[in-house]
Amino acid sequence: MLIQQTLERLHELRLTGMALALEEQMRASDLDDLTFEDRLALLIEREVTFRDDRRLTRLLQMAKFRLPAAAEDIDFRSPRGLERALVLRLTGGQWIRDHENVLISGATGNGKSYLACALGHSACRHGLSTRYYRFSRLLGELALARADGSYAKLLDRLARAQLLILDDFGLAPLEISERRDLLEVLEDRYGRRATLITSQLPFDHWHAVVADATFADAILDRLVHNAHKITLKGASMRRSKTRTPLPQPVA
Repeated sequence: MLIQQTLERLHELRLTGMALALEEQMRASDLDDLTFEDRLALLIEREVTFRDDRRLTRLLQMAKFRLPAAAEDIDFRSPRGLERALVLRLTGGQWIRDHENVLISGATGNGKSYLACALGHSACRHGLSTRYYRFSRLLGELALARADGSYAKLLDRLARAQLLILDDFGLAPLEISERRDLLEVLEDRYGRRATLITSQLPFDHWHAVVADATFADAILDRLVHNAHKITLKGASMRRSKTRTPLPQPVA
């Protein structure tokens, strides 16, 4: 009866991991030789692990990554100019805590989105709030938010994310309202939060996409300062992973 009350108390205190571990200990037969201190340490460790897992799940759900990418699965064997040392350093997350940026450029199919999502996943593992957007989708959400009166709330939500990932920048020149929206987003984050942007265009073409010299200078000044630049090269990763059809038997 006492153990059941203890379990109820643990759940009331939201110590779910500890409660689950205690139930497992009660069913185990190989813990009798452990001291009270050892068993308590196991309970506490389980609670810490449970909270870390729950936090990671919540951060991944909030991020809404396009791809289920992980840093451990990044392909360094293909010759595309990807430096292992730089990527490993970025997966540590210090650049996010230092409010720096990462800019990734490369042709379609070179793995820009995968790399971006993998770095975002690493950020979530470090407990850093992350949001992923296709750049065109974000522009659409900002336009809708302006129309329905939720523009300020959306900007605030974007500003609070410790890492904001904008995928596929530069697919089309920006309209006047889109330039202003992008500048608003980056102004809120400059020197306060980290931003990661991918684009099919070389970096020296980004200025033309903004389509206005004044806005382009202001936007790029907030991106390029303290930015880690990655240029992916080589053939499309999608083509290289396409299976070669098996030869058909001759009749």
